[in-house]
Amino acid sequence: MAVEKVPMLAEGHAKLEAELKALKEERPRIVDAIEEARAHGDLSENAEYHAAKERQGQVEATIADTEDKLSRAQVIDPTTLSGDKAVFGATLTLLDEDDKPVKYQLVGQAEADAKVGKISYNSPIGRAFIGRSVGEEIEVTVPSGDKYYLLEKIEFI
Repeated sequence: MAVEKVPMLAEGHAKLEAELKALKEERPRIVDAIEEARAHGDLSENAEYHAAKERQGQVEATIADTEDKLSRAQVIDPTTLSGDKAVFGATLTLLDEDDKPVKYQLVGQAEADAKVGKISYNSPIGRAFIGRSVGEEIEVTVPSGDKYYLLEKIEFI
């Protein structure tokens, strides 16, 4: 069975590494909190102990998930790409239904943030754009209804 790669930009990879480092630094504090709570006696009604154990479980699960993503990461530098089709890492300039320009960069799930124009290549909008060429009209079905875009420009920046 082949390991599925997780495409991401260098900044997304660095962000995941920073999150992993912060989580690993939190581990000793959680252990100290568990020890302190344990010292208070009866564990069956000890809220601090249960909260610390729950946080420990969350942190360990997040560490495992983040390490898995980093181990499967395929870091892609958009400046090394070229072509006339929308692909991962491309920055797309679109015209919406009111002919207003909208810019989106197709990124990995971990780095997606629609507020700053970064959309996951795996989202409904991202999937609609992948493989499209300049001049194509694209229809996207989103929760608020159907949206129509004209792909005006593809950049690899």
